[in-house]
Amino acid sequence: MNVSAADFRRYFFAGALLMGSASCVWASAPEPLTGPDGRLKVDVTVNDGRPEYSVSYAGKDFIVSSPLGYVSDTGDFTRGLTLSEAAAPEAVADSYSLPNIKRSHVDYKANRRTYSFTKDGKRAFDLILQVGDHDVAMRYRIYPQGDKLAAVIEEEGTSFRFPEGTTVYMCPQSHPMGGFARTAPSYETDYEVGEAYGRNGYGEGYTFPCLFKVGDQGWALVSETGVDGGYCASRLVWDPDRGAYRVGYPQKGEMNGLGSEKPGLALPSETPWRTITVGEDLAPIVETTVPFDVVSPKYKASKDYEYTKGTWSWIMKMDPSCNFDEQKRYIDFASAMGYGTVLVDALWDTQIGYDKIGELAEYGRGKGVDLYLWYNSNGYWNDAPQGPRGIMDNSRKRRAEMDWMRKNGIKGIKVDFFGGDKQEMMRLYEDILTDANDYGIMVIFHGCTLPRGWERMYPNYASSEAVLASENLHFSQGRCDREAYDATIHPFVRNTVGSMDFGGSALNRYWNATNTPGGNVKRTSDVFSLATAVLYQSGVQHFALAPNNLSDAPEWAIDFMKGVPTTWDDVRYIAGEPGKYVVLARRKGNTWYYAGVNGLKQPVELTIDLIPDGKGEGTLYSDSKTLEGSVKNVKIKKDRLKVSMPENGGFVLIR
Repeated sequence: MNVSAADFRRYFFAGALLMGSASCVWASAPEPLTGPDGRLKVDVTVNDGRPEYSVSYAGKDFIVSSPLGYVSDTGDFTRGLTLSEAAAPEAVADSYSLPNIKRSHVDYKANRRTYSFTKDGKRAFDLILQVGDHDVAMRYRIYPQGDKLAAVIEEEGTSFRFPEGTTVYMCPQSHPMGGFARTAPSYETDYEVGEAYGRNGYGEGYTFPCLFKVGDQGWALVSETGVDGGYCASRLVWDPDRGAYRVGYPQKGEMNGLGSEKPGLALPSETPWRTITVGEDLAPIVETTVPFDVVSPKYKASKDYEYTKGTWSWIMKMDPSCNFDEQKRYIDFASAMGYGTVLVDALWDTQIGYDKIGELAEYGRGKGVDLYLWYNSNGYWNDAPQGPRGIMDNSRKRRAEMDWMRKNGIKGIKVDFFGGDKQEMMRLYEDILTDANDYGIMVIFHGCTLPRGWERMYPNYASSEAVLASENLHFSQGRCDREAYDATIHPFVRNTVGSMDFGGSALNRYWNATNTPGGNVKRTSDVFSLATAVLYQSGVQHFALAPNNLSDAPEWAIDFMKGVPTTWDDVRYIAGEPGKYVVLARRKGNTWYYAGVNGLKQPVELTIDLIPDGKGEGTLYSDSKTLEGSVKNVKIKKDRLKVSMPENGGFVLIR
């Protein structure tokens, strides 16, 4: 995030010229910056020395005058400011390909403008603003003050004030050092859905991303991207004095109270991007790629990384299943499914051992199946006892372990139990990813923060949890009872900004090792499980399937799960609203997968418009009123299809 020396000299020289020319000071606000199609507009102004901005779309207000700026140990840059210069708008464009996001190829276009603010005759900061057709991205470029070449940012003034009538769809931030073995926060709380504007969660605000329904105007999604070890991750906190949600830094108690909750910067530096996506419906929210559009790779991939489907024993059979024989059985199962990986979960270091893992990896290679291995992130920030422990937080031990992995052909790692967003923790995420790339290893994070553009920033990044994922279905009947309701939220909020490692799509009726009565009962249908394999986007998927499904699940369901992709070429919003139902379409090559699930207590009957592709038939997986699934070929007329989704059910159309 630091600015190069050459850039510093250029900005410093420009700033010196700026200070020497009073004519550069804007006597009135510049014209709004618009996106390429002219409908999205952002106004930047100074009101009584306070920088502010507002956002409108198609002539309707989405964000009304909201504060900008920051307070650091070098000064208060939220007040007493002058807008000294607004550079001429410039068009920006980027074209890139990524296999592991919602769209495999992206052509990004936006308009950029830099606004320079001064205080007491000194350059304070620049606001860098990029506006696309539906997306706003903004960040600060922070300058030295005198001879001070370092700063601690005490707080940000960056806020988001929405019009009256706005409602919220957000995940409350949990208190630090709570939950299992004091591993919180980990972005795993129940969403507030359609609640009144101005709430503050459990008192600690909300985790990104945050979705707002802005009266009759439409929808807005607020998040951030480009966060690395040079800054902390942030959240939204309700500020009653401002009547707005403001950017909040991590809680002081995170990481067992160690490390600063305030980011430190070597100056000049740029902060992460804050992003706003707006639309009259939910299509721009579902389809946005802005988390990846405005970032760039941090390093080159050390190899061509492969994104796979896989299975894991722990989700159904828990800790006792982490033994050599059972993992060998799951390798055989993965091979029978045509899957490329098996995730060996916690306690493998003591219940299998390093030598036998090497033997297991060799056995898997003979079957075309590679291994992911689970690790505890743990240093001093939680009490989680599961091993391997004390490796991933130590550079020397971590690199030695990764060297062992490379020699044994281990494909990837799943690192768990982070519980914090401080800059020190962001640095650990980045260090793990960077080291893993040196050894050709892919990385999944669990018990973790939201990924913030990491798919593009770190080529070996695979996925993150950061959601109440499938393990909770095993632990709680209550979660099973509301599985369908929850599934209507994630595609509109959490999964819009980054890969989501949910680990679901179970075909067991019972969440236990034998799929017999006892333990929690799955309320949703088999077709629902197929639909979530499409609705939940993650380049690497380890599904909650089990070897017994080869004999006790419907053949059509197994065949579908064998063939469903995990990487996609395109996505489209079709219908739905969080907390009600969802229908999306994803494309792989020339084939579209339409998937929907129903979270309501009554059936949903829809006639959906299909994407014209010239095909007159398709394969439809659907549920009866009693959740009995079936598959049939259907004729497509005028690119429309009638679908019915019972409570806890869904559908999939392959065309």
